Amino acid sequence: MTRKFLHVGCGRKTKAETTIEFQTKNWKEIRLDIDADVNPDVVGSMLNMEEVRTETFDAIYSSHNIEHVYPHEVPVALSEFHRVLEPDGFVVLTCPDLQSVAALIADDKLTEAAYNSPAGDITPLDIFYGHGASIERGHHYMAHKTGFTLKTLFEAFKTAGFSASC
Repeated sequence: MTRKFLHVGCGRKTKAETTIEFQTKNWKEIRLDIDADVNPDVVGSMLNMEEVRTETFDAIYSSHNIEHVYPHEVPVALSEFHRVLEPDGFVVLTCPDLQSVAALIADDKLTEAAYNSPAGDITPLDIFYGHGASIERGHHYMAHKTGFTLKTLFEAFKTAGFSASC
């Protein structure tokens, strides 16, 4: 049986760049992005997924997108996730952990490389505020507008109606 997952904020990434489970033939990827140039299946925002029917997906995959919305928009986005999922659906969401970033900042490593990515060295400053080089090139949507620790992210999901499992 094939299951469907909604790849929210996919950018140029494909199913092959998600979690191992979603890469199997048992999962069909539907791509949603605000940028029509990346050829998503659905052009839209995680804040308003009106083009996606209620309870149509078994799962949602969203990597490094939730930090790009304002704090008051987080419940809106997560409510949209909840709405489009089947009742037994689940979300795989990744975002920076501000608790670990705060430890690097406290160690006075604000501008030192925390890790290397395809975009180059990523510093705690980039993790906290958004990738500086991308923002400098005019990609202002790369700015981070909110952030989470595991505890606050878990609370945001509960507030949006998700069950208490992590």
